Amino acid sequence: MKTSFAVLAAVASVSAHSTWQQLWVGSTDMNTQCTRTVQDNSPITSLSSPDMFCGRGPKSTQNVCDVEAGGSLTVEMHSHADRSCSQPALGGNHYGPVMVYMAKVSDAKTAQSGSFFKVAEDGHSGTTQSWGTEILNANCGKKSFVVPKSLASGNYLVRAEAIALHAGAGQPQPYVSCFQVNVKNGGSANPSGVSFPGAYKTSDPLFSTAIYDSRFKYVSPGPAVWSG
Repeated sequence: MKTSFAVLAAVASVSAHSTWQQLWVGSTDMNTQCTRTVQDNSPITSLSSPDMFCGRGPKSTQNVCDVEAGGSLTVEMHSHADRSCSQPALGGNHYGPVMVYMAKVSDAKTAQSGSFFKVAEDGHSGTTQSWGTEILNANCGKKSFVVPKSLASGNYLVRAEAIALHAGAGQPQPYVSCFQVNVKNGGSANPSGVSFPGAYKTSDPLFSTAIYDSRFKYVSPGPAVWSG
């Protein structure tokens, strides 16, 4: 019985792990062609790890997806490869926020650094269902946002992130991937941003109190959302 329980626990643990895999431009499914695909579906283990930039050992891709300024993008997360909605995008009560950042870069295919500004966030407003991860699960792993109309044209990295907070205070588990896009017909805005790693610390308010502690209060990590 002990062996069976250990096996089941291991399976449950693995099934809760996930990756950001696909990108939609408007209603067009680009699948993984503009995705820096990460090496596995495990979370990042340290907020100071270089993995915080674009995920765990991402593979490069030579594709860049065009998107109109003012148009919509959708990032998609799954715990499995078939994109089925039969399983949650990030299950196992891995509650936490879901955020999307963008960073202007000279070449999205090769960039290894960037100044990331936040363009979308689903945080927490007091109920289990209001967690960003639960909203993501309810939407079959999809998080959509609008590329600000005033944003300058050019190459960008789109950084999708879910941070699981179930493990306790000081133990956030980020899941991160980047997508390579080219913004067309934009404006003149070049918002300042933050660096990854470096934008978060384990002492930040969101990470310093366990989510099951009665004193927990949701405080957005990183910068405020920039809408343009």
